[in-house]
Amino acid sequence: MEAKVRVRSSGNSEFNRDGGRQAFRRASHAGSTGNAEPPDNDHRETASLTFSGSFTQQEAIPDEAIDAAVEVMRSGRLHRYNVVANELSETALLEKEFAAMAGRRFCLAVCTGGYAITCALRALDLLPGETVLTNAFTLAPVPGAIVAAGGLPALVESDEDLRIDLDDLQGKMERASARILVLSHMRGHICDMDRLMELCDRSGVTVVEDCAHTMGAAWSDTWSGNHGSVACYSTQTYKHVNSGEGGLLTTDDADLMAKAIVLSGSYMLFGRHAAAPAAAEFGAIPYGYPNCSGRMDNLRAAILRPQLRRLERNCAEWLLRYRTVEQGLELIDAVQTIPRSQREAFVGSSIQFRLPGFSSAMVSRVVRDASARGVELKWFGSEQAEGYTSRSDHWRYIPERDCPKTKDALSCLLDMRLPLTFSIADCRTIVAIVRDVVNRTAG
Repeated sequence: MEAKVRVRSSGNSEFNRDGGRQAFRRASHAGSTGNAEPPDNDHRETASLTFSGSFTQQEAIPDEAIDAAVEVMRSGRLHRYNVVANELSETALLEKEFAAMAGRRFCLAVCTGGYAITCALRALDLLPGETVLTNAFTLAPVPGAIVAAGGLPALVESDEDLRIDLDDLQGKMERASARILVLSHMRGHICDMDRLMELCDRSGVTVVEDCAHTMGAAWSDTWSGNHGSVACYSTQTYKHVNSGEGGLLTTDDADLMAKAIVLSGSYMLFGRHAAAPAAAEFGAIPYGYPNCSGRMDNLRAAILRPQLRRLERNCAEWLLRYRTVEQGLELIDAVQTIPRSQREAFVGSSIQFRLPGFSSAMVSRVVRDASARGVELKWFGSEQAEGYTSRSDHWRYIPERDCPKTKDALSCLLDMRLPLTFSIADCRTIVAIVRDVVNRTAG
């Protein structure tokens, strides 16, 4: 069976279809972690091409961060509130620096990105069993965080461009009478934030932005996370800064942040924060909100601070890799790339593409054959959850989880990480393997 589609470009590509094809081929003969890409007319060499790089290997922690972590360990003061006189802890300094970077008044560092979402919902006084709207296309920790806070996830369809379906959101806001939306910028795809905020403001819905995949991104020059009332970021290994696990919560709302700090486990030590409301803002909050310990420690904060200073550079490096892979994928007849808005300054740490017309068996074969040659593709449309990948109908703890539009959008969707340990030549090799595997499967 031959599955051919009209390729839909992202609109941002610097290559046109003809000139780009020639430029991509000329550039593709460079060496790489795997093998160099051969000329397109040598099918035997293309068929034998493999890749030996790791899709989960992140860059080494910078020496500056290692030195800072060693200094913390030598001090013995790993707990964020264990400080000497007139000292700001590494965690407090991280909060201060990230708040300045994000352009927010307040920042709280916590143990994970998922905890940040749960903490934000608790600080918004979520009631037991209260409905919370969220994307159907997201990763499991997002609905998990809602449930952990005592809420009931109400799933909103995602459109074919992997963003929240704003028409479905409008309808469900009206029917569910929800007051909170946890908006997941899944895999770095940012929806029309102007329209979304207009809908939410009109309905009185508070937006909590899940920015696990958009740290460093922006919509219409506004930092991702600054449209909603509160933003939650992740510093887990596969995100844009790496402390193994960790999370950051930002807001301009003093009352919300005071509650979040107490909930995170501040005891009465909230004066030791450097990006927090004034002590007077806390009032009776420490007596009315539980200590749900989820603090970040000084060791992880010390590792993160130097990485923040590299974030802008790294975002540019990710974009180079993304564009290289995207331009190559757009030359494959059976592949459909995901369009990106001109208003979206995204971080290309992963890439998604579709194989329209491919049956489940064909998509499964592409994943299997690519893996055999060293290219790791994740299939969000698989009937079985695998690794980090699952879809809404797998989350059986949610009573209403059927999202047919989202399921259809994911049915032939493949996902691939683009770590900075890949060179540009590596990216071209990966594309060459994907092209050969897809074309062989299409027949």
